Amino acid sequence: MRVTKMLKVTSLIVFAVSASMSFAKEANELPSPFIAHYEAWRHDNNIGSAELSLKSSGGNFYELKYSSKVSRYFLSDRRYETSLFSFSDGKITPIAYDFKRTGTGPDKALSAKFDAKTKTIVLREKDNQPWDGEFDNQLFRIDISRQLAQDEKEFEYKFLNYRGQKRSYVIEALEKEILNLPYGSIEAIKVRVNRDSSSRQTYAWFAPSLDYVLVRLQQFKDDDEQGDIRLKTYQKL
Repeated sequence: MRVTKMLKVTSLIVFAVSASMSFAKEANELPSPFIAHYEAWRHDNNIGSAELSLKSSGGNFYELKYSSKVSRYFLSDRRYETSLFSFSDGKITPIAYDFKRTGTGPDKALSAKFDAKTKTIVLREKDNQPWDGEFDNQLFRIDISRQLAQDEKEFEYKFLNYRGQKRSYVIEALEKEILNLPYGSIEAIKVRVNRDSSSRQTYAWFAPSLDYVLVRLQQFKDDDEQGDIRLKTYQKL
């Protein structure tokens, strides 16, 4: 049971820091290179941290890297994600995605390449799948900030998760709130993440004053808090 809860918390961190990509208000712009740090909490206990960075690889190509470390009592979980993608004419296109998880319980990994010529997602650990325009596990979250900057109220994403499964989320923008975080007091837009056939409830907050960076993400399952991710530092490189 404790291992299961730990995995749910670290999955929340993956969502949170991957969503923290900030965008300028123009739809055809990507954010400047940056690094963001977060604290992970559960029931008012600090259980870990996470880091996300964006780098340009030259031309229209970019690299998004993520890492997290969570521990609680004798349980531990470390995760690493890397996304390679291109951005051209306002379109984000995945190229390659790698995921690795170590710690308490079985280790997990996934490597995916998105072949534009054959319209195929080539998976090292699983059978290949047809590619119908899905993002990888991180890139759909990049676009959330950009959509909010365009004052969109509801939008849907289809993606391949870190288990190699196709999934979809509907993002619904709610109201603005003032949050007190390790980063400081800040106004943010609250959104709800809607999943098909799920008992989980996920809420996220994005700050317009920080180019719509994600500043908090909180998840519940059957009204029990699974995790609370809070921005600590954000720096453009």
